Amino acid sequence: MKVYTRTGDTGNTSLIGGKRVSKTCQRIESYGTIDELNSQVGLLLTYTTDNTDRNNLISIQNCLFVIGALLATDSDSPKSPSTSITTDDIAILEKNIDHASEDLPKWKGFTLPGGSRAAAIAHICRTICRRAERQILVLNETEPVEEQIICYVNRLSDYFYVLALRLNFLEGKEEILWQK
Repeated sequence: MKVYTRTGDTGNTSLIGGKRVSKTCQRIESYGTIDELNSQVGLLLTYTTDNTDRNNLISIQNCLFVIGALLATDSDSPKSPSTSITTDDIAILEKNIDHASEDLPKWKGFTLPGGSRAAAIAHICRTICRRAERQILVLNETEPVEEQIICYVNRLSDYFYVLALRLNFLEGKEEILWQK
C-alpha cells in the first residue's frame, strides 16, 4: 500500500474537494488537532477496562473522525461528507457525562491532573480538546463552522474531565486538590 504522494513536500496539502492549501492554514490546524485528540483517545482506550467507558470512547473516536472530515472539507466544495455531528450526538455525550459523574464523591474543588495512568491520559485528552476548540473557534471567525461541531467539542472536554475523575475513583486513586 502506497501512503505517500509527494504532493505535500512543498508545505501544501489538499482539502476534501481538491483545493490546495498551506499545511499551516487554520483549517489544517483545526482538523490536525482533532486528529491528535483522536490518537490520544486511542491511547486512553488501551488503559481503560470498563466496557461502558470503552464503548463511549470508541463512539467519541467515530465522532472525531466525522468532525475531522467536516473540517477537512473546503467550504466551497460541492463534495461534502455524507455525515455530520447532530444534536443527538451532543445529547448522548451529555448523557455519558451525567452517567460518569453519578457515583463520584461530592466535588471539593479543582483537582490537579494525574492519579491513575488512564486518568492522566484523560486529562491530556481534555487539554488537547480545549486546544482543538480554540483552533476551531479561530477558524469560525473567517469560515463558518457548523454550530454542532463547536458545541460537541466544548462538551467533549467536560466529558474528559469527568472521565478522569471517574477513572481515578474506579481505581481507588485519591484526587489531589489544588492548593493556593
